[in-house]
Amino acid sequence: MNKIILMGRLTRDPEVRYGGASNTAIARFSLAVDRRFKRDGQPEADFFNCTAFGKTGEFVEKYLRKGTKVVLEGEMQNDNYQNKEGQMVYGFQVVVNTIEFAESKAASQNNAANYQAPVNPNPGPASQGSSAPTGDAGDGFMNIPDGIEEELPFN
Repeated sequence: MNKIILMGRLTRDPEVRYGGASNTAIARFSLAVDRRFKRDGQPEADFFNCTAFGKTGEFVEKYLRKGTKVVLEGEMQNDNYQNKEGQMVYGFQVVVNTIEFAESKAASQNNAANYQAPVNPNPGPASQGSSAPTGDAGDGFMNIPDGIEEELPFN
């Protein structure tokens, strides 16, 4: 089985081209994924080259920009080639099957404005006593009042 799930931020705006017999969208972008455990002298993130085709590529072109946080599911593929000196250059890419936003639009816009990609080493309180959401929390999500769990039909 070949399946990878990644969550990270785009390090640059996607590059999109259209080609093939049906003029299919081909979107290429790089994703910075923070490492869970960081050691001194080690990189803070890993960088993955990603490619999305068709409708997924069109989605990437329309909605994603540098700094956007996403979750994607895809497959790892070898991206090996022989250079001009005849030496094999080994690499890989993620071919994206599905992609989703990993944060609200407001948070994404705020973070994208302040986003500094890691260096690639290899080039409101909730109201009491109310069961209704109480408005925007400032990050695109609604405040949920305390005690709402008792009113939900599942636990």
